[in-house]
Order: sequence, then C-alpha cells, then structure tokens
Amino acid sequence: MSSLTPTLAAVVAEPLEKGNSLWHDAWLRLRKNKLAVFGMWALGLVTLACVVGPWISPFGYEQQELANTFSPPSGTHWLGTDQLGRDLLVRLLYGGRVSLGVGLAATFVALTIGVVYGAVAGFFGGKLDAFMMRTVDIIYSLPFPIFVILLMVFFGRNIILLFVAIGAVEWLTMARIVRSQVMAVKKMEFIEAARSIGYGKRRIIFRHILPNILGPIIVYTTLTIPAVMLLEAFLSFLGLGVQPPMSSWGVLIKDGAEKMEEYPWLLQFPAALFSLTLLSLNFLGDGLRDALDVRSSKD
Repeated sequence: MSSLTPTLAAVVAEPLEKGNSLWHDAWLRLRKNKLAVFGMWALGLVTLACVVGPWISPFGYEQQELANTFSPPSGTHWLGTDQLGRDLLVRLLYGGRVSLGVGLAATFVALTIGVVYGAVAGFFGGKLDAFMMRTVDIIYSLPFPIFVILLMVFFGRNIILLFVAIGAVEWLTMARIVRSQVMAVKKMEFIEAARSIGYGKRRIIFRHILPNILGPIIVYTTLTIPAVMLLEAFLSFLGLGVQPPMSSWGVLIKDGAEKMEEYPWLLQFPAALFSLTLLSLNFLGDGLRDALDVRSSKD
C-alpha cells in the first residue's frame, strides 16, 4: 500500500490536459483552409466597404452630373460615371448594401421556414411527414425564377416583398436537410432520456435536437446566400428586382451589359466585385463544411 501511495500522489499532482470543444476544433480546421480564410477576409472587407463607403464618399448614389456622363475612371471618379453622370463607385458600394441585404434577409426567411418545417416533419414522421414532404416535392417541381416572378408581379415590386418572395422559394432544400438530420438524431439515447423524464416535444426539438445539427445548417446557410444573391441579380437583370434610383449589383450589371462595347468599365467593376463576393461565400461555405465534418479532419 505504501509503495502505491507516491505513484497515486504523482498521478494526482500531474496537471490535467485541457480539452477542446468541437467548435474550437472546427475553428482550428477552418484556419488551415487557405481558401476559406481568404473568403472570410474578402467577404469582411467587401461588407465593410459597402457599409462605410457611401457615408464617406463625397458623391451621393443619386447625384447626377449630366455634363460628365460616361466618364472613364479618373482621380475624381475612381471607377468612372454612368449614363447620368453618377459616380459608379458609390453606386457600386450602395448596390452592395442592397445585394448583401437581400442575400441575408431572404436567407433568414428561408432558414426560419426550412428549419421549422424540416424539424417538424422529421420529428413526427408518419403520415404528417409524408404529406409535408410531398408538398415540398410539388413546390420543387415549379421553376424557381418563374415562381418568384409571379409573386413579384402579383404582389408588386417592393424591396421587402423581394426578400419574402426569394426566401419563400429557397427554404425547400433546407427543409430536406434538417428533416434528414432530425430523423437521425431523434433515435439517439439522449433523446430517449429526454422523453423518459417527461420533456415536451417542443423542448426536445428546439433545445436538444436542433442544437446538435447546427453544423449542417450553418454550412447550407453560407451556401444559400450566394444562391439568393444570384437570383436577385437575375430578377434585377430582367427589370423585376430593385427599382431606380436604387441600385444593386444585378441592376449595375444589367446597365453595364447594355453599354459594354463602348464603356466596358460599367460592366467590369460590378461583375468583378459580384464575382469576388460569390467566390468568397462559396470558399467559406466549403471550408465550414470540411471544418464541421469531424470525419473530414485528419489529426
């Protein structure tokens, strides 16, 4: 007994190794992904420029200089001017506010509907699940852009309705993803333990199941934002999106495409910034997918 005492004392005296949480491990894996880090920084810089830029610019996004139309990039107008003599840089940054705002707001609408719908279908299962998912299949069969166009034409061209209309068709894939994840998690032991001690169904869904499937939800959310922004640009290109004098990247690309042969900078700068933002979001989404998937880590 006495010979074991020093050994036990030495073991107790050794400092315990501090463990890392799953989120900390995911962050470490994300930092190793150079494309994801580039996307995160590029997206942050673009967002900061769009938020702050119009405030500090000496030009307003509606300010016209009819004597200075189609001016090429210069010291006064860094990115040139458009057909009404408006500064392209400030309109590009202001349009970024609208495009990013549409992407975030419509994604939030799609996230809210899709998570709740998919969680209910996956948790209850049976006939309710079959009915809800067949409804998703029917809506899926409709061409998304045409469905959004019909909503915009029926309810009018309004920036708020644009958020709702796009979000109303982008929740379907989220609902399917959440449903499949919920169906897998609800069979685990800790859910059975929650049921056995009398927790209600709402508490089990929102307090125990959804927090355990945040990884796939976060990943798909980052991939939904660029899809929403592309859809907004498509609608604006058709003249059904943001209305003048407001601008978005889709509106600027549409205006630049009409004059691209004579004044190429009107298309080059909006298209370059739009492409950079979409690439950054996709790089970040791919990096988050790899970081949050424990099976993809190679420690």
